[in-house]
This record gives sequence, C-alpha cells and structure tokens, in this order.
Amino acid sequence: MTVRDLLLARAETDAPALLTHDGSWTWRELVVAAEQRSAAIASVLDAGRPPHVGLLMDNTPEMLLGLAAAGLGGHVAVGVNSTRRGQALVDDLLRAEVQVLLTDATQRALLDGLDLPGIRVIDTGTPEWTTLLDSPPAPAGSDVSAPDRPDSGPKRHSQRGGEVTGDSLFMLIFTSGTSGRPKAVRITHAKVTGPGAYLTERLGLTADDVHYVSMPMFHSNAVMAGWAPALRNGAAVALREKFSASQFLTDVRHFGATYASYVGKPLTYVLATPERPDDADNPLRLVFGNEATDRDIAAFGARFGCRVIDGFGSTENAVVVSRIEGTPPGALGWPGPTVAVHDPETGLECPRATFDDAGRVTNLDACVGELVNTAGAGQFAGYHNDPEATAERLRGGFYWSGDLAYRDADGWVWFAGRSAAWLRVDGENLACAPIERLLLRHPSIDQVAVYAVPDERAGDQVAAAMVLRGPLGPGDLETFLDQQPDLSPKARPRFVRVVTELPRTATHKILHRELTAAGTADATWVREERGTRYV
Repeated sequence: MTVRDLLLARAETDAPALLTHDGSWTWRELVVAAEQRSAAIASVLDAGRPPHVGLLMDNTPEMLLGLAAAGLGGHVAVGVNSTRRGQALVDDLLRAEVQVLLTDATQRALLDGLDLPGIRVIDTGTPEWTTLLDSPPAPAGSDVSAPDRPDSGPKRHSQRGGEVTGDSLFMLIFTSGTSGRPKAVRITHAKVTGPGAYLTERLGLTADDVHYVSMPMFHSNAVMAGWAPALRNGAAVALREKFSASQFLTDVRHFGATYASYVGKPLTYVLATPERPDDADNPLRLVFGNEATDRDIAAFGARFGCRVIDGFGSTENAVVVSRIEGTPPGALGWPGPTVAVHDPETGLECPRATFDDAGRVTNLDACVGELVNTAGAGQFAGYHNDPEATAERLRGGFYWSGDLAYRDADGWVWFAGRSAAWLRVDGENLACAPIERLLLRHPSIDQVAVYAVPDERAGDQVAAAMVLRGPLGPGDLETFLDQQPDLSPKARPRFVRVVTELPRTATHKILHRELTAAGTADATWVREERGTRYV
C-alpha cells in the first residue's frame, strides 16, 4: 500500500478527516485540497532536480496537506526541524536537496538573512501561494476549490506523478540529533502505511476514533503513530499547532480525542499541571508513544482514566522492542525475533546480564552492547546524501542502532543509553540510563539526565542534572542513595545540578552533549571525592 492508495480510498468519503480550532475538513475535502497543492507544487518544480519540497511549519492544516500532497503527487516531502537555526538549518535544507520550501508567517523569520542557493521559498499565507493553487489548468468540468476550505464536489483536478510503489520515497525526516548532526532518514510509502496498519490492528483503532496529534509533524512520531493509523482506518486527526501541557486536557475534550501519541517527556509535562477531581472525565482511552518512565505511565493512566502503551523505536524503525504484558518494571520490553544485543567491537552477541543479591548488574562491561537487527536493515532505507552514516548503521549484514542495552536471563531488554551515553569511572564502564532510572525512584525528582564530565586525572566523573517536583536537599539525596541496594558506588553522582529545565530537542529528547558542554562550575551540590556527603 502507498499513501496515495489510502488517500484515494477516502476521496469520496464525507466523514471527518482533519479537525483544528479554526475549522474541519472531510476526507473528500482533504483529498481535493491535497490534489490542488500537488498540482501547484508540480508547476514550480524543476524536473532536472530531485522533487524535494521542504515543509517549515507548525502543525497547521497546510503542514498536513503538504504531506498529503506529496502522497498524491509523487514528490518528496522534507520535514524541516523548526528548532534549527542559521547555517545548521541551511545545511539541513541543502543536504536534503530541497528545491521548494513552503513556510508560513510563524516560521518565515527563521530564514531571514540566510543564503539559500537554488531554493524557492513560498509563504503559504501570501497571494503567491493562492495564485499557484488557482493557476494550474484543470480538466474540463473540474471544480478547482479555494485553498482554505475546498468545495466537496465530485470533480477535481489532479497532478499525480509517475508510478508510486511502497518502496517509493515519500518523505525525508531528520533524526533528533541527540548524539551528533541530524541525518535525513529516507521514509518510503511503505514505512508510513506499514506502521499505520500495524498500530491500527495492535491498538484496536477504528474510524470512530479521533487522533490527537500535537507532536511536530516534521518528525516520525506524529507521522507514523498519529497520522498513519488515521490514513489506514479513516479516523479524524485533531491537530494542535504546538504541544501544550496546559491545554492538553482542554483539547482532548474539545475535539473528542480518543487516542494520542507522544515521544519523549510530554506525559511528564502534562502530569505537572494542576490536578483536578474531574481529570478522568474525558473521552481519551488510549495513549501510545515511547520514552516515558514507568512512574509516569502509571500516573498518567490513573489520573486521566486511559491506557498508556509505551514502546521503543526510532525514526529508522529497524529495531523494535515492545512493552508487552509481563514486562519487568524499568525494562524496555521484549525484542522482535531478529533483534539482539551485540558487542560493536567483536560483532558477537553479548552474554546475558547477571545480578548480585542487591540487584546490581555484575557484568556490565560484558553484557552491555548495541541493539541490532540481525536480519539486516528492516524498514531502514538509508540516510539521504550520507553514505558514510548509512554504512555505519549497516555493518556485517546487521543494522546497528547506536542504542546500548542488555538482556536479562529471561530475555527482556533493558536500555543502557545511547552509544555516546557511556561513562568510564575509575576503570569501570557505566551506562547512564540505569542510573537515571534509579534516581527517578525519588518522588521529588521529576526529570533527570546523567552524563559524563571529564575526570581531571583520567576517565569520567558522573554528573546528574535534575528537575525537581518536590523538596530535596543534599542530605536527603545522600540518604536516598544510601538506601538503594543496587547502586554501584562508582555510579553515585559526583556533581548534581538542580535546573528548571533540561535541554531538549523539538521531540523532547534530552541533549546530553549540551549538558556535558555546560561543565560543572554551576553545580548545585558536589559529593566529596572519597565520601558520600554532598555539599
């Protein structure tokens, strides 16, 4: 199946397809509007260059219609990360070979003063765009609708490109860039329709659901977990321009949202809003995403009367670990049949983790490795214009994710961090993620990031940046850590920074490299070098 197939299958349907605070579109209207846009874009594309069209917008109707237009027209949508600035933004556009860039009044200023060679910038709020939408010649008898609220007549013009298959390139989505320069992942039609079908079946989604999409549509979560299932099952998508924790419940009630997706820390942010006795009085029944903590999953479900399903994945979508029934607290879940943990140096599968009586992993050096897909690339179609990065992922017939993990004796997968999130303290390797999970046991710690800072002699020291939700003093932290039997003495943070927020990407992932770069001069508490007391 292709995105085009799914859109055309709804072309004569008058059920709701898109809901915003300013209006609504049926599937019939949405397909008409998308065909208008695909025709307008085709009229300005240079046939001698890759047909790549950048979308630099919030979650507006034009953003979603831009994706639908790519599905119908056969050109390639490029999701442009609106948190990128200056030359980094230019580099993204050039690497993705964007020749037309659609933007709007909210994001146009990001381009001021930038040299964009060979890129035509079109503001979708200007007469230029309206003229383009109205100007392509339409077949006799067609009804070319207005750009904002198209008519729903049976006749419409179309600018569908050449043959489109499941393997055809649909979109370029940039990785979050938590461990380096963002890379443009090649997203095929099948990589959208496949997850749409899988999530529809797994989550029991139907045309009667309303999908609340507040994660940015330039990223994979909103596209594959929010929009794709709606394409498959015919449900309506309710768009929020930007995620808002304070407006989350208000939006859910306003739109009648029954399903929502997330990535990163949105559950944490919503839980931080003032609690009300009627929070569970809402239509939401299911929330799906990844990277939430066990504590937040349980608290969110209980407070809002819904079920939260958390999984593990990435934009590349080559390694799948599912949180299924029976998953131990803190574990990622159960790996797919071809997913394993291998040593990136030897290429061999790592031994299972062993634990002492206190629950500490005793063979961390040996059992921690990289999550791999032993069957190859899976749905990963490579990085655009980056053969070296693609080759780094595909080595020895495996897909290497860059994510560190270990498996226990029963086979459950436990996350150990990114390959960059690895410390060496006094000659011992430590993974950041297990230390973060341990610190989050304290009820006053709301968010935490553990990272390495250089030891003045050799190796690393452990640093932790914390956002608090309740009172916590240095003595409290010392007492708490003393009470954790599975805390390795070398894993006890040397430096603690209490901050108001953690540096994050647009998809709420922590930027550990920015924390490391900040150093420790502003540390709130420092542990004695050979002791446990914080001062």
